[in-house]
Amino acid sequence: MSKAISGYLTDGLLLPEGPVALPDGSVIVVEVVGGRLTRIAPDGSRSVVAELGGGPNGAAIGPDGRCYVCNNGGVAHTILPDGGILPLETPLGTPPGHIQVVDLKTGAFETLYAHSDKTPFWGPNDIVFDNAGGFWFTDFGRDRGRTRMRGAIYYAKADGSDVREVVSSLDSPNGIGLSPDGKTLYVALTHEGHLLSFTLAGPGVIDASQSHMPNGSSIVGRAGPGMYLDSLAVDSAGRICCASPGQGAILVFLPEGGAPDVIDVPDFLTTNIAFGGADRRKAYVTMGSTGRVAIIDWDVPGLELAFG
Repeated sequence: MSKAISGYLTDGLLLPEGPVALPDGSVIVVEVVGGRLTRIAPDGSRSVVAELGGGPNGAAIGPDGRCYVCNNGGVAHTILPDGGILPLETPLGTPPGHIQVVDLKTGAFETLYAHSDKTPFWGPNDIVFDNAGGFWFTDFGRDRGRTRMRGAIYYAKADGSDVREVVSSLDSPNGIGLSPDGKTLYVALTHEGHLLSFTLAGPGVIDASQSHMPNGSSIVGRAGPGMYLDSLAVDSAGRICCASPGQGAILVFLPEGGAPDVIDVPDFLTTNIAFGGADRRKAYVTMGSTGRVAIIDWDVPGLELAFG
């Protein structure tokens, strides 16, 4: 696969993540360190949609046209000698994370969920809606020195009436997405560098009989040496395109498995990817440390999302 960055949409962002390409040509991103949701116009100019606080980490448009945001509660960070940002462990005393919903026209927002029936959310991270109008999201977990609170995968209704823990005790679940037919759920584990798949029996239901693992997971592929896995998007060919911090890259996995193709990105903290443009052939890649959004011309359209 021969792809390279063709340009940059904007810079100056404080750890951008969660890009969403809108029909009007603008792109919204969260700024994890900045604590806000930001709109980027086609000419690169920026405006603040909402000051969300905490650490907004992933975003998706829901069936009501509002933006649903995974907020991890907040992270510490340091500034590197080259001026880049490096996120650090969540400070003691940081409140648990939550799911927020933002009106993109007014900037008004509310907390939709802050916990399940089993536990608070420690680090909500990435989110994807299905065609039934519900959404899957990951909780990354949270570090406490030598102790790690492990993460989970949840399924929730957009109206705030129900949220369920579907898979628990995962190590650093991060990116999440659905196959073109909506029958397979993909989840990236950051620290393990594994891309997992789950066969779905229906909205919010995993068919564990399709795997030898009790939680229903199968391994699609692994990141290479010096690579981790972050958030992801799926293109119309069914390929799973995962941001890779560490070396700095987009890793493109085939759904049937195997080693991924590597698209180099000049930022060790490459965090996410989304497809947009008139034909969805532009990939917008968030570069967390340098605060930029890169543009890559893609060979096929990105997968059309359920909403937005």
